[in-house]
Amino acid sequence: MNEQPLVSVIIPNYNYASTIGECIKAAKNQTYPAVEVIVADDASTDDSVAIARALDVTVLQVPVNSGVSTARNLGARHANGEVLFFVDSDVALDPDAVERAVEYLRTEPGLGAICGMYRAEPMFPDSLVKRYRAIQQYVWFCEVEGAIPGLHSALFAMKKETFLEIGEFNDRLRWTEEQDYGFRLNARYEVKAVPTIRGRHDHDGTLRVMLTKVFNRTRLGAPNWLRLNKLPGGAGTGYRALGSAFVLAAVLALISAVLLGPWALLAAAVLTAIGVLLDKRTYAYAYRHHGVTFGLQFTVLHLLVTLTSAVAASIGILQGLLYPSMTQRLYRVETPA
Repeated sequence: MNEQPLVSVIIPNYNYASTIGECIKAAKNQTYPAVEVIVADDASTDDSVAIARALDVTVLQVPVNSGVSTARNLGARHANGEVLFFVDSDVALDPDAVERAVEYLRTEPGLGAICGMYRAEPMFPDSLVKRYRAIQQYVWFCEVEGAIPGLHSALFAMKKETFLEIGEFNDRLRWTEEQDYGFRLNARYEVKAVPTIRGRHDHDGTLRVMLTKVFNRTRLGAPNWLRLNKLPGGAGTGYRALGSAFVLAAVLALISAVLLGPWALLAAAVLTAIGVLLDKRTYAYAYRHHGVTFGLQFTVLHLLVTLTSAVAASIGILQGLLYPSMTQRLYRVETPA
């Protein structure tokens, strides 16, 4: 790799007019000197394209909305850089993010991709849900420093030659494309996540949108994790998965209170407490850094997210067990002869 290779910052976008300006400005305001910025727009219907063009970057357009994989692939095909840095259009990179990524790729030749992490503060802290999600993902991402089994697709860099070797993102996938690509990368290279490459993410601002995303990503991802016998994330993931099962059991106990009476209520309280203890680092961060009032609000939201994940994972695992061929077709897995 050249001493200062050109880096193509590729920004897939669909209707993120509210954030793409900050995203592009951050990508252009890097300490690394050799950067081209490419916006790959997935047939947006808002002002995204006009905003991007006004900021004097390359804008490519997908004729029909086809998903983030198609947009990323389009940007990569037109990239001139020796290094590709993919960043979502709702993420504003820290000024030294590209410089740090290039240094990792230069000094570690066996590295397939280097992934960054979100900061604990959202790009625009204008809702409780955004503040909650920023803290939740910050704590969870901080647990996975070092080698990871998947990919943080919101902000990561890789050599273009590696991208050409591994192939494009699977355009069939709308919610789990990063899992699939991470597995393919890990089959040949190491993938790392580091806290020194950072960005501020504009998290979902409403409870409905956040829970919908959590449900869909967990339900569709669970059969693939089951197929590979892996769990996403770091050391705390197994404890959190078990904790979510306890929260689900607590809700079932609460529902059964009509028949079983006070004992079911006691069981629900105990099961919830166990679920919280198994994910205590997440809760503790919110209380320690933002006080009791926010901590209580955080607790309610996190229990809802945990419950949603548990329900979605249960459905996804059941689907994976009953219909394994569906998962194989979706992820283009060849069935042994």
